[in-house]
Formats: sequence, C-alpha cells, structure tokens
Amino acid sequence: MVPADQGGGVMRIDVLTETVPGLDEALAAVDAFDATLVGGLLRPQPVQTAGLTELVHAVAGTPLAARVAEAAEKAAAGAASEDHLVVLAAARTALLGSAHDALTARIQEATGRPGGDGSVPEPEGAQAANVRAAARSWLSDLARSGWQGIDHDLVSGAAQIVSAMLPDPALRRLATLLDGFAAELAASCPGAMMERFPVRRWADLWSRGMLLTLPGAGGAPAAGTATGRLLPLGVDLQEHATAVQAQVHAVFEPADGTTARLVRASVSVPKPDTVVGAGLWQLLRPHMSLLAAVSEGRSMDLTGMPVTAEGDLLWNDAQAHAGEPADAFATARVALPTAADPVVAPLDRHPARVAVPVFLEGYAAATDDGEVTFTAAGQTLAVDTDRVPAAGPLTPEAVAASGACIALLRWDDGAYRVQPLAVETTVRKKAVTVHAGEWAGGTTDKNGAKAEKAATDAVAVLRERAGRLLRK
Repeated sequence: MVPADQGGGVMRIDVLTETVPGLDEALAAVDAFDATLVGGLLRPQPVQTAGLTELVHAVAGTPLAARVAEAAEKAAAGAASEDHLVVLAAARTALLGSAHDALTARIQEATGRPGGDGSVPEPEGAQAANVRAAARSWLSDLARSGWQGIDHDLVSGAAQIVSAMLPDPALRRLATLLDGFAAELAASCPGAMMERFPVRRWADLWSRGMLLTLPGAGGAPAAGTATGRLLPLGVDLQEHATAVQAQVHAVFEPADGTTARLVRASVSVPKPDTVVGAGLWQLLRPHMSLLAAVSEGRSMDLTGMPVTAEGDLLWNDAQAHAGEPADAFATARVALPTAADPVVAPLDRHPARVAVPVFLEGYAAATDDGEVTFTAAGQTLAVDTDRVPAAGPLTPEAVAASGACIALLRWDDGAYRVQPLAVETTVRKKAVTVHAGEWAGGTTDKNGAKAEKAATDAVAVLRERAGRLLRK
C-alpha cells in the first residue's frame, strides 16, 4: 500500500486516515434531524426544534436553504404539510450525498483512479400519481407519529399501497422499500414499548421513500449497451433469511478501445432458510453464467449487454460468452489502476453504499482479539472479516495470513474498512490464492461439496412439497 504512482495499482492508506473536512458536521446534522423522527413531528418538543434548526444551519448557503428553513419552521410548529416533509427528506439526503461524495473523493485520491464522467440520466417510467400520493401520505403519517407512536393500525396502512404498486414495474422499487419498511415497523410495534430504535436506518428508509414518491424518481434507470471484455475481480455475497444476492465486481474493457471502467453484475433469488453456506450457489448459479467464469478464473466476452450509467450490468446470459483465462490478481495489478469508477445517481449517494474495489499489498496483517488489521508505512486499516461469507473457502485466518488482497473499500462506523474478496497467502510453504467466490461455479472441496448436497436434498424436498400443493 504505497503511492499509486510507484506502480502496481496499490493504494495509499495514509490518505484514508486523514480527517475529511466537514464530514462530522454533516453527519451530526443528519443525526440531529433523525432524532426528531423518534418522537414525531405532530407535537414537537424543544429538543426536536433544535434538531430541525441544526438541519437548517447545515444547508445554509445552498439552493435548499430558503425552502428548508420554511419547512423546519412549519415542522417545529407541528404544522408541516407533506410538501414540507419532502423538503426535509431532501435536505437530509443532500447532506448524506455530500458525505458520500467527500468519502469517494478521498478514495479516488488514495487509489489514483479516474472518476466517472457525466451524470446519471433521469429514470424512465410511467407515473401513477394517485398511488404515489398515497405512499407519501402514509410516510407523512409515520413522521408525525414518530417511531415511538407507531402501532399496527398505522403500519398496516402500507399493505394496500404496496399491493397497488406491485403490478407496475416503474413502482416496484418504491413498493419493495415500503413493504420491507412496514415489515420492520410491524415487528417493532407498539413503538411505545421499545427502548431503542434503529434511528439512522429507519430515517434512511423514510427519507428515501419520501423522495421516491416524487415524479420520475423511481422508474427504471436508463441503460446503454456494453460490448467488450469483462474481467472479474471478486464476488460479494449477501445473505438474508429468505433471499440471497451475489454481486460480481469486475473491470470492463470496451471493444472500441475507450477507457476501461468498473462495473457490477448482480443476481438475487429467494431462498428457504434451510439452504445455507455453499448451498447458496446452487440457487444462484442457474441465473447467471458469470458465476461459473468467476469460479474458473475466466474473462467473459459481452455483446450488447445492457448497462446503466452507474455501472450495473443488466445481465443476460445470451449476450455473454466465456473468454480466455483471466487471473483476478493480474486484473487487480494491471487493469484496475486505470479503470474509471462509475458515476452514482443522486438518490444512491449515501456513505453506507460506498463499496469500491481496491487492491492492497505490501502490508503486515495482524489479529488482535479477533479483529484483523492491515498495516503499512505506519498506517493501519481495519478489515471487516464479518462480511466474509461462509459459502466459500476464504476465512478470517486466510486473510490474517495474506500478503495481497482484492477488497471492497467501505466506510463504516466512522472509518474506512476493507471487505476481502480474495487474498494471496501461503499454505504449507506454497503461495496460493483464495477467493470468496471460488465455489460459485461448483466445487470439489469436501466441505463445499457436502453443503451443496445438503442444499440439493433440501431444495428437492421443497419442490416436491410445492408440487403436491399445486396438484391439490
């Protein structure tokens, strides 16, 4: 982890340990506003008025200043309309967006990579004003009641709105958010009985939902096409009790010779809670051939693959074919340093969404009380081994013994952290590479094969039971 201009595409971590000007102040203003949503805005108390005032001060001197000041004044008097609440949500989102931009600018300085050019086009999609208005009304009622005032009657109001939205593809993004948000709130009812609240998370969901009710905000993103070579770097696997997602991070080299750029390809599927570990790949694999290429260490040749301005490939197996062998660490050393980072849509600018592929080597790995760190040139970077999935051979122990690492650089709990995707390490005096997605396309590993068989048996039983129910 030496300066990028010394070659090898490695990263400077000294830049990441420096204070980001204005970041703490912006996040403090967000926290102050979020606290107002705990007690609700129907009858605000002095402490809530102070939180609203802090939000106003944070956006002073910006184009939002006058409208936010008016909205905060009305909210402090318990008279905020839906439009006023939308303005407050926009101010909060703008502050988090500025924090995101400051954090990613620091990452670009650390990696030396170019930023993405241009802006994100407006999403496309039909507008359904009535159902959007209903969603905005429900979210406004939540803000007035506050998290302490939620009950089942209030939360259940989302069900009919979600049902009306789901048939329209342009509204499914908002419908999914409302459905998940309502489920979390319902599991916490009544709010008056709760001692602690997920304040930042619920405020994130609330403000994002409010803005998605605006015309044009929740449609499908505009997409172009990608033709060229895709060089996988690694797989980020995210598991929930009822769903799993695999997101492949890669460098895309256009066939026309223009600048290479970072892209992502994702696949998500529902899952039974009995399928865990390496068995997850069995659910994901049939939906995206790219997983097999990752497992085999191959590139893929794309022809007319849809891709958004944000670098998300809308994967279609018919437009991808297996290419030549491509070692992920060779890609990280040679292609990653000059690949442009994708642009980020305004609503997606949030510190929690920072996940940038980086390459690290020349560090000293250490473990202290279960926490792994990488240290180079007197600077230490925390390693988030909790994000390493159990569905692959990569382990915290392998990370702690590594000398080079492909990772996602994230920002969490006030500091940058790296999430390992693959490492170079030594096993029995032999240099080896270990990838989190190594079993994505199948495995002969004893533990992985055992988990795969267990998943096969579980899925077969569930399919047989489902078929029996459908025949009745």
